[in-house]
Amino acid sequence: MARTDPALVTLVIGDEELLAERAVAAVVAAARAGEAGAEVHDLVGSKVTPGEVTQLTSPSLFGDRTVVVIRSAQDLVKDVIAEVVAYAAHPSEDAVLVLAHPGGVKGKALVDGLKKARAEVVTVNKVTKAGERLDFVKGEIKRAGRGISADAAQALLDAVGNDLRELAAACSQLAFDTEEKTIDLAAVGRYHKGRAEVTGFNVADSAIEGRLGEALEQLRWALGTGVAPVLLVSALAGGLRSVAKVGGAPRNLRGGQLASHLGMPPWKIDRVKRQLNGWGPEGLSRAIQAVAEADEQVKGGGADPAYALEHTVQVIVANRTGR
Repeated sequence: MARTDPALVTLVIGDEELLAERAVAAVVAAARAGEAGAEVHDLVGSKVTPGEVTQLTSPSLFGDRTVVVIRSAQDLVKDVIAEVVAYAAHPSEDAVLVLAHPGGVKGKALVDGLKKARAEVVTVNKVTKAGERLDFVKGEIKRAGRGISADAAQALLDAVGNDLRELAAACSQLAFDTEEKTIDLAAVGRYHKGRAEVTGFNVADSAIEGRLGEALEQLRWALGTGVAPVLLVSALAGGLRSVAKVGGAPRNLRGGQLASHLGMPPWKIDRVKRQLNGWGPEGLSRAIQAVAEADEQVKGGGADPAYALEHTVQVIVANRTGR
């Protein structure tokens, strides 16, 4: 059977989550392009046990391709790192292994070992400069088969902010909802009217901090002034992800080490630490699940996006304990 040929072992390095996820997804898609029935195993580094990678990448009796994804590879234990590095030196032709590592010193032995084994390395650079974010906006619109004027791209960036997930969602929705081949400043203005006054970040912060009445008021105002439901869902998801990342960070990391490990600026970490008060793992898990369900509903799975969002905000606040 004809197959596409991505590298048998790929290491994605970088802490820009959206771009790293896309890089991993591209490898998986390439591996499955010639064999749609390939089995995909999606693992988290801290949960991988010794021998598991060897077992999953062993040749199948039926010759089927296997794809193994290991996210947060910096959390692999020492024995598993040795196993992965040894495997990378002599990988199976019937398996594709892709690992995502945020960079930094944790798990450096894995990175060095995979590079020495000549694994494919994909580096995802952090988007930090204004010009880079503008290029990202233009690239997202181009991916949708459209163009955007320079002033419209700047206006979209000013309205949505610097979060790449929010920017990607805004670009996708804008391209879907406008008819012009080239999106202009007027189109951005129509779509994001009121965005400066109430952003998805405001709604997310209020919900995560347990201020139900304020969160619902901001949500209704945002929807009433034209903020897209998909952007609000994205902000809620981003806020909860930040809480989960900071809450799950190693306790021995401080200051710059913590910022480097999480890929967040120190000021944001300080804010999220304050938001952590009252959140436990189970409540956070339920809140994240509620946002995932809302995401499906606002993208066509439900009849009333506004109701779905209000319900999600209520679930988030209800699962915050110790208020």
